[in-house]
Amino acid sequence: MPRELLLQVTPETAANELLLKDYLSKQIKVSPQEIQHITILKRSIDARQKAIKINLKVIIYLKGEAFQETKIELPIYKDVSSAQEVIVVGAGPAGLFAALQLIELGLKPIVIERGKDVRGRRRDLKAINVEHIVNEDSNYCFGEGGAGTYSDGKLYTRSKKRGDVTRILELLVAFGASEDILVEAHPHIGTNKLPKIIEDIRKKIIEFGGQVLFDTRVDDILVKNNEVEGIVTQNGDKILANKLILATGHSARDIFELLDKKKILIEAKPFALGVRAEHSQELIDSIQYSCDYRGEHLPPAPYSIVKQVNGRGMYSFCMCPGGVIAPCATSPGEVVTNGWSPSKRDQATANSGIVIELKLEDFKPFAKFGALAGMEFQKSIEQKAWHLAGQTQKVPAQRMIDFTQNKVSADIPKTSYVPGTTSVEMGQVFPGFLSQILREGFKEFGKSMRGYLTNEAILHAPESRTSSPVRIPRDPITYEHLQIKGLYPCGEGAGYAGGIISAAIDGEKCALMIAETLK
Repeated sequence: MPRELLLQVTPETAANELLLKDYLSKQIKVSPQEIQHITILKRSIDARQKAIKINLKVIIYLKGEAFQETKIELPIYKDVSSAQEVIVVGAGPAGLFAALQLIELGLKPIVIERGKDVRGRRRDLKAINVEHIVNEDSNYCFGEGGAGTYSDGKLYTRSKKRGDVTRILELLVAFGASEDILVEAHPHIGTNKLPKIIEDIRKKIIEFGGQVLFDTRVDDILVKNNEVEGIVTQNGDKILANKLILATGHSARDIFELLDKKKILIEAKPFALGVRAEHSQELIDSIQYSCDYRGEHLPPAPYSIVKQVNGRGMYSFCMCPGGVIAPCATSPGEVVTNGWSPSKRDQATANSGIVIELKLEDFKPFAKFGALAGMEFQKSIEQKAWHLAGQTQKVPAQRMIDFTQNKVSADIPKTSYVPGTTSVEMGQVFPGFLSQILREGFKEFGKSMRGYLTNEAILHAPESRTSSPVRIPRDPITYEHLQIKGLYPCGEGAGYAGGIISAAIDGEKCALMIAETLK
């Protein structure tokens, strides 16, 4: 009978099949030749001690024991071209996985995406990086695949209560992702590989009768007697359906404004805001792995850190080992940062958002905007940063120790942020209470991670799009909007997800709820 084992091995052993087989043979007291196959179920790094270990969960098949390679395949989809239509606004993970689920349930998705397809987006990303031109409909946040496509492709979610994480990961594998994402404790596809997977998902939606409309922005939602009737595009075209999944992402401010204008219930939601810190990856490796050189068998080290400072949580967010910082503005006149890593995480720098949890009371100066107060708070900081850095896509930047000492940096070395930086005292970007928490917090970080607090680290501001500043309330059981029948707020933009996996799960749940109502 196959045996399941939990073990700790050296990085070299974990990376070498022959060494691993030899190690396991000694553990179960058989010869290596008796081991037919080893299936790795889970893999994680334990760097708590100086001698770093790899935690493995494996199943061992000996000769004569039944073993069969399993291939992960897509569900059986049927043609839905003549089926009842459901509008899906947004082609991020929530929208795309909602569309796939709708097809699986025999319904026809019409996916409306304001941005371009994954290939078309690249030209607009180049424009913002090189020419400082922001396309309001096609950028790092908007376009096929959503914000995650070109901002890292992390697949880790802390919440196991949201739904079936394994199902989403297996669907991604069936669409071409490496099976490693089923094994790794912190799975990651990489910005260089995710676009092809997203493209294949779209082709599958179309193949089975769904529609995907790019360069199509929703300018109005048609509502009669508190029931959805359809949408109106920027060209004045009407698309009619009485079921609408609203999965527009955390940066679709025009949608929040539209809902507010139409008096469709929304509410301000706390989020987190701060800076993006960049160190050399070599320094982070030395801190995390307690060594001068990590070797060939360990990946570039990530880090995760949380502190309570003046009654507020200050923590790392979307940490990108071997990655770069990207410009993520969605409108002219603002600057926004985010980070991403290629699949190999082979860049020389590591970056992470370092953010502070905000409270609804922080938005009081913007109270006249009602439910949009948090959004206006967020916008004001992004616009201030744009002015301070020279009214281009350059960002305010400061050396870390200089920031803790309220001192303008004499110079800023070249960082991975392509549009460039302007030396600014970061306290000018943020309200005083946030600047003070950040200053004290970085000192605390330095105590926990020796070497982290260094003037070689460069802060870029702001990191402001951590999550939606608005929640669109819905029934916790039916997922339908509390006021508008047929409207299903979904994913990050509605305040119900926080990343690719949780957004995809939420998209599937909304599709399932719609199918339930149509039975």
